[in-house]
Amino acid sequence: MNTITTKEGVEIFYKDWGPKDAQPIVFHHGWPLSSDDWDNQMLYFVGNGYRVVGIDRRGHGRSTQVSDGHDMDHYAADAAVVVEHLDLRNAVHIGHSTGGGEATRYVARHGQPNGRVAKLVLIGAVPPIMVKTAANPGGLPIDVFDGLRKQLADNRSQFYVDLPSGPFYSFNRPGAKPSQPIIQNWWRQGMMGGAKAHYDGIKAFSETDFTEDLKSIEVPTLVLHGDDDQIVPIADSALLSIKLLKNGMLKVYEKFPHGLCTTHADVVNPDLHAFIEGKYQEFRVRGAAA
Repeated sequence: MNTITTKEGVEIFYKDWGPKDAQPIVFHHGWPLSSDDWDNQMLYFVGNGYRVVGIDRRGHGRSTQVSDGHDMDHYAADAAVVVEHLDLRNAVHIGHSTGGGEATRYVARHGQPNGRVAKLVLIGAVPPIMVKTAANPGGLPIDVFDGLRKQLADNRSQFYVDLPSGPFYSFNRPGAKPSQPIIQNWWRQGMMGGAKAHYDGIKAFSETDFTEDLKSIEVPTLVLHGDDDQIVPIADSALLSIKLLKNGMLKVYEKFPHGLCTTHADVVNPDLHAFIEGKYQEFRVRGAAA
């Protein structure tokens, strides 16, 4: 397997497909999954001549199930180790959900300062901050995240069936047709990872404040979000992030769920491709930092 060991001794698994001299696209996955969640997008872009790199976050997938370091600073630093090991330049970083937070922090703290990033894409992403605070009154109450922790601790395997069977892909909506292969693949990816990494990761994705990271990012950034996202509600995420970005563009998909990269890959992939190739006219809603 392709792995790189960090200075802390953590083995990070990664996939590296396609021509080594092509523009790289780096994929950052959501909680509690792995880079396998990007299979559709990675095959699409390698088929279009790009170099694609998928990273399993520490404690997830095939990376080491370490006890500690399950926070956004470590996630971003681990991604930087892979990027520097592969010497990726002019890269496009794409993050979904928790991976959107990881990608945001990576670009702000590592990629942009080192001149390695061309563009950023945030899909159903957790920034600026999910939890309700005095500064974020529209956020979700801490009880929501305490509930996730309890379900994980009580019966992780059942929890990893219930989440994709219901809100993650909006399979709980009237008329929806749940896909058992999609649900089983979500469960498979989740159970590959470590319980403690996933437990600690809930705090990382819900309580990390990315406001200053977003303000500092200058590279072109595309924000994609479904307005039926039941995991990361759009009003307290994408609609706020776009106001903080200096060079951001927003596209909202009507009735798309949180797991839109799986359920609507036929729509998302061409939009990602258009953005990467600079066809900005397809994205009509723009935002800019004040």
